[in-house]
Amino acid sequence: MSTRPPSRRSPPSVAPRVRAPFGAPGKVRIIGGSLRGSKLEVALVEGLRPSPDRVRETLFNWLAPVIVGSRCLDLYAGTGALGIEAISRGAREVVLIERDPRAAQALRENLLRLKVEGARLVEAHAERTLGESPQPFDVVFVDPPFGADAWAAICAALEHGWLARLAWVYLESPAEMAPTVPAHWECWREARAGGVRHALYRRAPAR
Repeated sequence: MSTRPPSRRSPPSVAPRVRAPFGAPGKVRIIGGSLRGSKLEVALVEGLRPSPDRVRETLFNWLAPVIVGSRCLDLYAGTGALGIEAISRGAREVVLIERDPRAAQALRENLLRLKVEGARLVEAHAERTLGESPQPFDVVFVDPPFGADAWAAICAALEHGWLARLAWVYLESPAEMAPTVPAHWECWREARAGGVRHALYRRAPAR
């Protein structure tokens, strides 16, 4: 996918519990597409930070020209809000990786309740998954626990067969930090909301 998108979670410290972005405790909602308005149950897992509505809306405005028909990888799925939002907006397939058993169970129940087609949940560590046989994705969401400092290692691992030739990679990180990424990734759009920097990178073929 070579079409270019148009121009534009929680404090940098790990939050002790989840806070839903629109006021209903333990829930987030899908904000666009075929599942618009659907609510996702959120497991009370330490460090789980659902992306606020305005952050996801900005991200999917950026991705609007390329999301339909894409294959997406959500490496730290948590509530599944990013991956399910992608399906809602026309992604062909989403693989959701979540290691915490409680978060994975809540996500599994959300997928079943909403009858989400095209989504596959893998209960595993993101780092371990990237060490297995790769398959290329068009869009990858990377939103690790802020305390883990996993961005550089994850971005480097993605280069080993996990990215399509002109893939898009979305990163969330503390507002004051721009993660180290491969040299041929171009920061296409970025913004800040509260204590969070959210940025979309376009991967050009390595020279």
